[in-house]
Amino acid sequence: MRPLTEEETHVMLEKIAKYIGENLQLLVDRPCGTYCFRPHNDCMYCVSENILKLTVNISGNKLLSLRTCFGKFTKTHKFHLHITVLDYLAPYAKYKVWIKPGGVVVYSMADIPLGFGVAAKSTQDCRKVDPMVIVVFHQADIGEYISHEETMT
Repeated sequence: MRPLTEEETHVMLEKIAKYIGENLQLLVDRPCGTYCFRPHNDCMYCVSENILKLTVNISGNKLLSLRTCFGKFTKTHKFHLHITVLDYLAPYAKYKVWIKPGGVVVYSMADIPLGFGVAAKSTQDCRKVDPMVIVVFHQADIGEYISHEETMT
């Protein structure tokens, strides 16, 4: 497992910061220990330092997965988040959207995170828009994880 390059770190953290802002430090330094990001097989994993120390004994081609996949880098060096990161982003999110059942949902009425996206309208605009207007652009949702489960690691 190699550490991230400066460019990879910057691109990945910039993408995550879009959703959680200054709370980025809370994502890495948790009460249960310090976490770090490591690439493996084109995917970026968030793994505790304790588990990372144990992986030294496993050769790279025998290691299938490493904790939680946060996303992957494209060939053009952009970073795309996977839906598997949802449980990590949800507690630290700067902005949250609750929509009544029957709509495109980011959070259910029971506070269950169902997906994430990018805001298409400001808060002020959302209060007075037509019900058929798009207010959140889809990034990923839990249904996507279920339908592509065999290709996500």
